[in-house]
Amino acid sequence: MTKRKDSKLIHISDILSSALGRYRPARDTDMTRIWDIWDTAVGRPIAMNAKPDAFKDGHLTVNVSSSAWIHQLKFLEREMITTINKQMDKDLVKQIRFKIGRIHS
Repeated sequence: MTKRKDSKLIHISDILSSALGRYRPARDTDMTRIWDIWDTAVGRPIAMNAKPDAFKDGHLTVNVSSSAWIHQLKFLEREMITTINKQMDKDLVKQIRFKIGRIHS
């Protein structure tokens, strides 16, 4: 945390959000928001096996640990979209594309 001249503490995430909002396109900050809510939105078992990778024009690409997880998540896609959009307070994600890829921790 940082101190202002008026002695109020400012959390670093507020500073970063402000800076990102000025210097990065909106879709990049949307991706950051998706990362922030991902674990809560999808639940721990899914979050351990699937992570957001890219977001563009309403299409979220998610890296998944195996083809078995891709198969399972395709059945949950609509529910995941609804939950993500609800937690973000706007209809941002229109479709999810699942692919086998590296799961970042």
